[in-house]
Amino acid sequence: MAKRETIVVVDFGGQYSQLIARRVRDLKVYSELIPCTTSAEKIKEIDPIGIIFTGGPLSTFDETALSIDPEVFNLGIPIFAICYGMQLTAQMLGGKVQTAKVGEYGKVEIEYEDHPIFEGVNKKGTVWMSHHDSVAKVGKGFKVIAKTKDTAIAAYANDEKKIYGFQFHPEVVHSIQGLDIMKNFIYKICNAKGEWTMDSFVADQVASLKEKLKGKKVLLALSGGVDSSVCAALLQKACPEGLICVFVDHGLLRKGEREEVERVFKEQFKVNLITADAEKRFLKKLKNKRDPEKKRKIIGKQFIKVFEKEAKKIGKVDFLAQGTIYPDVVESGNGKSQVIKSHHNVGGLPSVVDFEEIIEPLRDLYKDEVRKVGFELGLPESLVMRQPFPGPGLAIRVLGNITKDKLDLLRDVDFIFREEIAKAGLDKEIWQYFAVLTNMRSVGVMGDERTYDYTVALRGVSSVDAMTADWYKIPYEVLDKCSNRIVNECKHINRVVYDITSKPPSTIEWE
Repeated sequence: MAKRETIVVVDFGGQYSQLIARRVRDLKVYSELIPCTTSAEKIKEIDPIGIIFTGGPLSTFDETALSIDPEVFNLGIPIFAICYGMQLTAQMLGGKVQTAKVGEYGKVEIEYEDHPIFEGVNKKGTVWMSHHDSVAKVGKGFKVIAKTKDTAIAAYANDEKKIYGFQFHPEVVHSIQGLDIMKNFIYKICNAKGEWTMDSFVADQVASLKEKLKGKKVLLALSGGVDSSVCAALLQKACPEGLICVFVDHGLLRKGEREEVERVFKEQFKVNLITADAEKRFLKKLKNKRDPEKKRKIIGKQFIKVFEKEAKKIGKVDFLAQGTIYPDVVESGNGKSQVIKSHHNVGGLPSVVDFEEIIEPLRDLYKDEVRKVGFELGLPESLVMRQPFPGPGLAIRVLGNITKDKLDLLRDVDFIFREEIAKAGLDKEIWQYFAVLTNMRSVGVMGDERTYDYTVALRGVSSVDAMTADWYKIPYEVLDKCSNRIVNECKHINRVVYDITSKPPSTIEWE
């Protein structure tokens, strides 16, 4: 397999660090996010075609200010430094940073000088600033290439060393033509070929896996979620004879999900799929358990026990596959610790499976890239574009005590909600939407009779990474249809409410 061209993104703790890495990948070059504590020697081993320094929340004057191995500047690799990264670079290479008289926050007008990195960019534009310190003087060999009303050095360049600094954030959409500046760096300065595409990823990964897994047995816990489904399809393409998938039906899935998983993987992909029907076991363990944290722990523990039972039947395998994706790795690895978090897709399983090695074929991909791979492999849109679904399933969407009747009722309500959202063409716009069966009953009138039945809550949010979320403004007419269908078609529901709380202060899920 040919060497992969890479841009390393050095993380100084900025809020846009992952966004920068995503922008590079959008430009068809693989990016790898690494902590600023990474040595120059390690970066040299990675052999990137370019380096990007991110912004950060600290000042270069702070006692705890983050820095970088100074030898990085002697590697001869082009550097693109943003905000804090720009200030640190200037400070380490003979320039001067000072606290500005006037800070810049939000949209700011900027003027660019003639320079190859601004090729195709308008001479005047709008960028996104977020700083109070600024570069007051550049070091030897550097020149100023952009300015704003309050910042005389809004960008600088050292063409000999191929080091470029930007006080603004070109990675955010508010910086007009910011992506064009990044593209010029990647293609004109770093001479990228732009070979990072999901079709090439699939071809390379399948070829690599075929060689590694030939004649071997691979075990995968298939949940039916996006990551595990794509992982299963990729492994089946590479190792059709050796892959064994175990799907645990804990009775907490949404309507039709088990049937869809079995149809897609058994019938379409011909996967050796074992379905463990464990609904009764889970419901028994969850009986009279109302605390959401206790529910989660019970479900996690029972999942491992069910999987262990199936794994013992299978016996020793060569590989345990996991659907770990890049954000899982980044969240646990950036900083002083490089340890992968223990709670990714099948956390807890390694101790109950007799295997020799873990493989994670999707660990280099972001979620949207995983979805593209899913389409490349021929998975149906219903699986590839499946919205986030919690590991404990509907157990944390039935508030209070859990029973099969309540779960079945919620399944019907949730199905109606999802169906009406799809009919309205909103299913690709709303990041996550679902129904919650509250533990509250209220008085209602149906026909001429008094009722005393459950209230169901509908929830729809827009988000990027689930760290924050805004409630989605579903049109009234769509909510009206949902409400009418739910109270008419679902027995024991007489009231429907819509959750209009954002995160924070609330969470996306109710439990």
